[in-house]
Amino acid sequence: MLYYIFRFLEQFNIPGSHLWSYISFRSLLALILALIISAWFGEYFIKWMKRRKIFETERDPSIDPFGVEKKGVPTMGGIIIIVAILVPVILLGRMRNIYLILMIVTTLWLGFLGFLDDYIKIFRRNKDGLKGKYKIVGQVSIGFIVGLALWLSPDAVVRENVNVEQPNHEIVVKHKTEAVKSLHTTIPFIKNHNLNYSNVMSFFGKYKVAAGWVLFVLMTIFVVTAVSNGANLNDGMDGMCAGNSAIIGVALGIFAYVSSHIGYASYFDIMYIPHSEELVVFLCAFVGAMIGFLWYNAFPAQIFMGDTGSLTIGGIIGVCAVIIHKELLLPILCGIFFVESLSVIIQTQWFKFQKRKGRRVRVFRATPIHDNFRKLDSQLDQTSTYVLKGWPRRPFHESKITIRFWIITIILAAFTLITLKIR
Repeated sequence: MLYYIFRFLEQFNIPGSHLWSYISFRSLLALILALIISAWFGEYFIKWMKRRKIFETERDPSIDPFGVEKKGVPTMGGIIIIVAILVPVILLGRMRNIYLILMIVTTLWLGFLGFLDDYIKIFRRNKDGLKGKYKIVGQVSIGFIVGLALWLSPDAVVRENVNVEQPNHEIVVKHKTEAVKSLHTTIPFIKNHNLNYSNVMSFFGKYKVAAGWVLFVLMTIFVVTAVSNGANLNDGMDGMCAGNSAIIGVALGIFAYVSSHIGYASYFDIMYIPHSEELVVFLCAFVGAMIGFLWYNAFPAQIFMGDTGSLTIGGIIGVCAVIIHKELLLPILCGIFFVESLSVIIQTQWFKFQKRKGRRVRVFRATPIHDNFRKLDSQLDQTSTYVLKGWPRRPFHESKITIRFWIITIILAAFTLITLKIR
């Protein structure tokens, strides 16, 4: 909104109006504004929730080895995050940009899905919330919409990178002059950094391009669903998901910026994606909202984000990665989310497998994996045996676990960035 107003004023030589043409100015302004909104609106939202006694289900302090009691803590803090993201984006972004539209739709769609889940848990007194199948349908639907939009929209194009050998045998990275619909995606540790989905589907012969797009849509659905659920599982300790997501958001913002700048795209040998700079504005607002939310969500939490926040956060990360063709880097960048999901899968499947043999065997003390580090041996199910019962040797306070997970995510984010030079 403000972007268009000041660009209009620029033709009248109004002092300062030219600043709005700079992506760096709008992005940093979005970060600051999102942080302020998150912190300011968060205070009023928490008070409003407390007055109406809209609280998270009380956690029994006996399950925490340090006896931490969390009573009377409001939930649905994801509403704070969503408002803090959307207001700066609407004010500072170019609203006709296809990528920005997709990010806004994703935020609203998954925010509503998470809100329904929290609403059922709180007001219907159903601790299971929205049925799992409905969550999956919602996540798959937005993944399908995003994948289909990127397939069909004439604005979602890229200029592919090619390696050109010079007469002196030096390899120079250049980009094709024409922006086209592309099935290429960035893959780490490979010399030209590209994987073509149509090549993966080459066994379809002359239909391999169509099959490649189908594979791309299916990959989009899988990425959005997997990352959204991973973020949801990671939201189990004060500040855990918000801190990890802020770090991931910074890394994705860097990827979006270099992908939107032809000079940097050539340097890193990746595709140039015209107009993807608007994602930088969105991601800066995303990071600002996360940091502002941490003001109240850091230990001891004054509010929980609930599924309203965690499902939305994961969806934003997944969709953004798909748009900038970096979805295959997510297992590294979102390594914490991946391990959280994997730990739950291993725990449940191994237990079912052993139960069929008449044994009660679990791998971890508790899952998701972050709960494994604060569980006492005395709190375990005495009728079960545990493969990793002695790991770790002592429980850790949740604030220490949270900060260590942040540190791991910082390392993973840094490693993800340097994969662009490792080939």
